[in-house]
Amino acid sequence: MKKIYRFSDYSFFTDMSELARKNNSFDLSLGLPDFDIDERLKYYLKESSDCDVHQYEPLAGNPMLIQNIIRFNAQRKNIITVNENEISIIPCATFALHTALKSVLSPGDEVVIIQPSYYTYGPSVVMNGGVPVYYEPEDDFSTNWDHLKSSISSKTKAIIINSPQNPTGKVWKQSDWNQLHHLIADRNIYLISEEIYDLYCYDGAEHYSSFLHPELRKKTFCIFSFGKMFHCTGWKVSYMLAPENLTEQFRFHQQYLSYGANAPAQYALAKYLDGFDFEQHQSVMQHKRDLFNTLIADTPLWTDQPCEGSVFQTVNFRNVSKTMTDVEFSQWLTAEKQVACLPLSAFYHLRQNSDYIRFSFLKKDETIIQALEHLKRVL
Repeated sequence: MKKIYRFSDYSFFTDMSELARKNNSFDLSLGLPDFDIDERLKYYLKESSDCDVHQYEPLAGNPMLIQNIIRFNAQRKNIITVNENEISIIPCATFALHTALKSVLSPGDEVVIIQPSYYTYGPSVVMNGGVPVYYEPEDDFSTNWDHLKSSISSKTKAIIINSPQNPTGKVWKQSDWNQLHHLIADRNIYLISEEIYDLYCYDGAEHYSSFLHPELRKKTFCIFSFGKMFHCTGWKVSYMLAPENLTEQFRFHQQYLSYGANAPAQYALAKYLDGFDFEQHQSVMQHKRDLFNTLIADTPLWTDQPCEGSVFQTVNFRNVSKTMTDVEFSQWLTAEKQVACLPLSAFYHLRQNSDYIRFSFLKKDETIIQALEHLKRVL
């Protein structure tokens, strides 16, 4: 297998999805919905074809969308106050993370990556001349602050965090951000905070953004995704919050990479965001999470705890096999038992095995029911 920037030249994520396709399996491996987007989004996208939004938007993004982002964040229970000079409309979260790193890294700078983490983080650090340093949490995925502190050195330039987290579903609370600030308060360390599942916090929990912390905010690139919010990832529109000085640095690089994001989609999202029902959207996903966990309890697989956020649930498989690696088990479950998942070790740089697999419940109710009723019969 070839290596690119010392990383594999393919994604295990797409590999498992292809295995599911070949075996006609229920595909719960990826966080892609099998249901349609809201009809209003389609209507506004069609409306955009009759409007003059077919050329480049300003570098910052569609002005109407920026204003509606300001209003949307002001309506959160944990209000994020932001101005138009702190918002950038970008093609996707991966672009934002890569460009944020490009904005702050010098060759040899270290970047702490809190794992388990999405597979693009390490390569983005290396492609920008940095050195990834991987921090692994405790067995219950909680943060050991002394251990995290030991991952930070004089060479550390940035820390990458994801909350609500993919794949564990952990959500950082205000106290967690306070702890992190305590670790880096006197250091010139930037924070890249991917918060793309911000709408999906459960059991009464509310998303608490890194951008709410008065000190962390000064050195934070905070990334959100309309694709994840509204299940339209193919539209390729996200947004980033950062203080004005970091926004200026970010846009300096952005202009030479993508310049702007999809203009008609920006128009449609701006219209849709105006009057968007946050609570109804959240309750639908909590229902799907609860449905998944109710049905998985009738199989030999088991959950340590329901996910606090995101659209993923980690599941322990050791009641079924004590000898398979999580990769082997995922491949066996996908090909032989026809329900696709991902091994948790796919989200680690060095770990080759774990006791966990990850399922996505971002599916139609009938898909969740059929997949888990099938597992109940075959396991």
